[in-house]
Amino acid sequence: MATKPINPAVPNMPLAPEEYERQYGDKLTNVLRLFLNQINTVLGILTDAYITNTSITTVAKLPAASMTNAGSRTFVSDATVTTFGTTVIGGGSNTVPIYSTGTSWKIG
Repeated sequence: MATKPINPAVPNMPLAPEEYERQYGDKLTNVLRLFLNQINTVLGILTDAYITNTSITTVAKLPAASMTNAGSRTFVSDATVTTFGTTVIGGGSNTVPIYSTGTSWKIG
């Protein structure tokens, strides 16, 4: 299922009056608070998605690399080597991060 990108809307900042008043400061603070809350929400969603997708598995349990999972990332605990960019092969004792190119799983 494709998800819609989340783009926090940059708010319109209140125009400063000739002479600053507390009311202007309050408006500015509220606008900034709302915008920072939007950013915090997006960061929370991204963090949850990253943490959810960082389970450790073995090479034998990986799904076949295909265009539908291109860009997917995970970790394996039985890589034979740790060389960045090489195709991962199971049977070793190295825990490494890996990613799908759409045709194979690579270390990195």
